[in-house]
Amino acid sequence: MIIYEPLWQTMKQKKITQYRLINYFGVSPGQISRLRKNEYVSTHTIGMLCTILDCSVQEIMEFRMDDSEYKLSSERLKKNKKE
Repeated sequence: MIIYEPLWQTMKQKKITQYRLINYFGVSPGQISRLRKNEYVSTHTIGMLCTILDCSVQEIMEFRMDDSEYKLSSERLKKNKKE
């Protein structure tokens, strides 16, 4: 699962608010909402945020394995060991 907790920390450090993203940089409120809910956003949006915040992708998002992904990963490892 991709989470966007680092984005909010980066924005705070760089003193850029959601209001400013929307009104000065043209980020849509829908994109902000999807980021808040850790929902899908396009790579274009991620790139735009990196440019606006002058930061790396790691400062915007992070991968954390949830239960379903962990289970899938475990099953793949077991399958590979059998081969």
